[in-house]
Amino acid sequence: MRRIERCFERLSGQNRKALIPFVTAGDPQKDVTVPLMHAMVESGADIIELGVPFSDPMADGPVIQQACERSLAHGTSTRDVLSMVGSFRETNSDTPVVLMGYLNPVEVMGYEAFAKAASEAGVDGVLLVDLPPEEALEVKPVMDAAGLDLIFLVAPTTSDARIKLIGEAGSGYLYYVSLKGVTGSASLNVEEVAGRVETIRNLAKLPIGVGFGIKDAESAQAVSRVADGVVVGSALVNQVDKHQNDPAAINQAISDILSAMRTAMDT
Repeated sequence: MRRIERCFERLSGQNRKALIPFVTAGDPQKDVTVPLMHAMVESGADIIELGVPFSDPMADGPVIQQACERSLAHGTSTRDVLSMVGSFRETNSDTPVVLMGYLNPVEVMGYEAFAKAASEAGVDGVLLVDLPPEEALEVKPVMDAAGLDLIFLVAPTTSDARIKLIGEAGSGYLYYVSLKGVTGSASLNVEEVAGRVETIRNLAKLPIGVGFGIKDAESAQAVSRVADGVVVGSALVNQVDKHQNDPAAINQAISDILSAMRTAMDT
């Protein structure tokens, strides 16, 4: 059983939901990321989504776009990100790590080379925002062979037929984008999310993580009532931006947010 599947199975047995924080690797400095990953786990994170910095992150709002810019300014490469995961694995062999990013860096490296390096580093899943399931026929077998889950997005506008296709093509979990827009935008309507999650459950058999619009403990608690996982990104990356010259303050601020979310979700 893969780490992501094992994580959701464990949480289900405990009647708990996955807390899935996102940060951009190498932001604001390369040496900040691994200690921050450990701090997030200590604060209640079940799965970590690690952003691979890219120069044109089209699905992301200004907060994560700027995080990519900061990371790239220090020369963070895809291999650097894999090295960070490898360092994290030296003392944490349990927490699943999902790389979230865009197809171009993977294509530049080569599917097989990337999958092999990612697997060896201890990566568990890959979410490529601009890889639709219809175009994943070449990628999926390579990822499967390396033991990597290929995770897909589901949007509020995704048709029932396409949700079925995504459920068949993906593994690990589905990432439901709860808002029409980019990361960090708009406000969350939990009733609408609940309705869409119920529809997705009837069409796909994978756990459902909900992201976009999770800003605080209250919204995390509300979404955890209807989903299998809560993904929080911009609220954390905002703290990296705010404290970018003080790594200890970054760890503390993000730990405080996640601890509050974990407590609220378990209440």
